[in-house]
Amino acid sequence: MTNAVSEKRVIISPDQEHLAATVSKKFLNRVVRRIEGDRLAHIALTGGSMGGAVLAAAAKNPLAQEIDWSKVHFWWGDERFVAAADPDRNDVQARSAFLDSIDIPRSNIHSVASTDSGQDIDAAAAAYAEELAQFSTGEQAWPSFDICFLGVGPDAHIASLFPDRAEIQVTDRSTVAVRDSPKPPPNRVSLTRPVINSAKRVWLVMSGPDKAAALGLALAGASYESVPAAGAKGRRRTAFFVDEAAASQVPPELIDGEY
Repeated sequence: MTNAVSEKRVIISPDQEHLAATVSKKFLNRVVRRIEGDRLAHIALTGGSMGGAVLAAAAKNPLAQEIDWSKVHFWWGDERFVAAADPDRNDVQARSAFLDSIDIPRSNIHSVASTDSGQDIDAAAAAYAEELAQFSTGEQAWPSFDICFLGVGPDAHIASLFPDRAEIQVTDRSTVAVRDSPKPPPNRVSLTRPVINSAKRVWLVMSGPDKAAALGLALAGASYESVPAAGAKGRRRTAFFVDEAAASQVPPELIDGEY
């Protein structure tokens, strides 16, 4: 087995419950290590059933109450452009599952504007880009994400970057407005591929047999235009955390039992 940190690795859990517990524990431990010595951690969250399950599992872990969350900033890889209280919003899900249970400054939670904010979708995307730029590392107009969580759809989309659409090709800005999404709701704001791939660690979390084909294509090196998940890659680590149902097409040499 290669030890190259740039390699995509697959970590398999027996089922969704164990998957959520495994990822949530690694997430909290990573935050603890990152914020040692007064460093800040920037985390990009994802939505979907597994995104919520990971955060709910993290909330149940006693370690979550011991972390100094004032050193952690939360963002979203994408957001549904609907009303602020709409349960379809990823930030509503994250607050309910985890963020409302921890002691974190409100200013550390960076949400995309909603339809009832008075902004249209283009203004919302631009405002999010401006907020990201406030934490620029100097080399790029966005923060250095310690972890970028991604869900993966059966069509292999990540964030709100869908196959064979113009948004996956955008590289000249940090955010993009998405209209007429193949998956409802139709209007969304998404981080672009350069932002995702600048993260130190990209963690893709997948469960269920309907994700097996997408996982197989992502690992096989398919074109990112048609298989966006294939183009997601962290600067230090790219890890696919999956359950056994999603892992039916994973080559044995890519399975990593130690990460």
